[in-house]
Amino acid sequence: MTGSGGLIIAAPTSGSGKTTVTLGLLRALRRAGHEIRSAKSGPDYIDPAFHAAASGKACVNLDAWAMTAERIKTLAAGSADLIVEGAMGLFDGAPPVGKGSAADLAKVLGLPVVLVVNAASMSHSVAALVHGFANYDPALTIGGVILNNVGSERHADMLRTALKPSGIPVIGAIPKSASLARPSRHLGLVQAGETPDLEGFINTAADIVERHVDLAQLRAMLTPIKINGGVFKPPYIKAKTMAIAYDAAFSFVYPHQIADWKAADVTLKWFSPLANDPVPEAESIFLPGGYPELYAATISQNSTFIDSLKVASQYSDIYGECGGYMTLGETLIDADGIAHPMVGLLGLTTSFAQRKLHLGYRVLNGVDPSKPDNYLAHEFHYATTLSAEGKPLFNAKDALGNDLGAMGLVEGRVAGSFAHIIDMN
Repeated sequence: MTGSGGLIIAAPTSGSGKTTVTLGLLRALRRAGHEIRSAKSGPDYIDPAFHAAASGKACVNLDAWAMTAERIKTLAAGSADLIVEGAMGLFDGAPPVGKGSAADLAKVLGLPVVLVVNAASMSHSVAALVHGFANYDPALTIGGVILNNVGSERHADMLRTALKPSGIPVIGAIPKSASLARPSRHLGLVQAGETPDLEGFINTAADIVERHVDLAQLRAMLTPIKINGGVFKPPYIKAKTMAIAYDAAFSFVYPHQIADWKAADVTLKWFSPLANDPVPEAESIFLPGGYPELYAATISQNSTFIDSLKVASQYSDIYGECGGYMTLGETLIDADGIAHPMVGLLGLTTSFAQRKLHLGYRVLNGVDPSKPDNYLAHEFHYATTLSAEGKPLFNAKDALGNDLGAMGLVEGRVAGSFAHIIDMN
């Protein structure tokens, strides 16, 4: 069965279990023969890979802070029904007013919200919680509730009784299950490709969803998406051939960027620094973010990759984001305090032995007046910059417009920064 409806899976807070519930729903609907696809609200490289594994289709990011409504609607268009997973709490977004929240995205697309509530430590108070979320914004529709981490059938009955006067249907009550716990890492979840028995985990989540969620009721909530199309702005890199690093150390690439480049007839060439691949010949070379600090010893010894990148810097434009930026630097110090020489094309030394969280949306303006590109981006890392010598790449501001000073470096045809670009401003 195909369709063109959608809904948003959201929660009152982070840690409510909405990612696991979303994965279970995607796989359960897929197993039932329903054509389904997914999206993730906001900046996130980790969850979309899990979504893709569960649904069998690529997952796009829809960012109500960094993307126009037209951009969002165009990316959301498709023949299959769309399950969107929100980020953080339903109304949580960029300060000061929570712009870019899952609630904002729901209103842009005209979709109802299914609220996943972690009911582990509550009974009748669930009614007050759901009432507050349902009535906080009259322009938003809470179409149903999925209770998560329910302790027993008696607990489930108590929660359903408390919620009955609200008129908001409880479409599922999922019991607490140790089999659905997942490991974490300093940037959030372990990546999909590193998760042991990922298929087993997703199928277990689907089995539980099939037993405890009314999938027919959920499908009945799917609402036609407001689509009016839109013209994308030019791709970020305008070369006709691009080499992109991609492996366990470099994997943070947004699907909408790849789609942009393909739409502009850019030929994409993929290579693996971890496999010591030589950099393919291309007009532009992109080193995305990821976890190079976990593989710093290997990267520093992969001379074929390093030497070919140095040669390429003479005739190609090279750009590194976050982990790619650190790799283009001189030295990366890992969490154990061991210094690893990197490519050395930028005067940058970074350290994970001295951890500091850098988190938030960024507005970037090019320092070079001859290249006045400006972007909307996000920053999320724990690396500390010990030294950064050279010409800055961007002038940066946060979501409130506060000046953050210079960000990134540029040396000849090589550039990079810690910010992950989402879209052009």
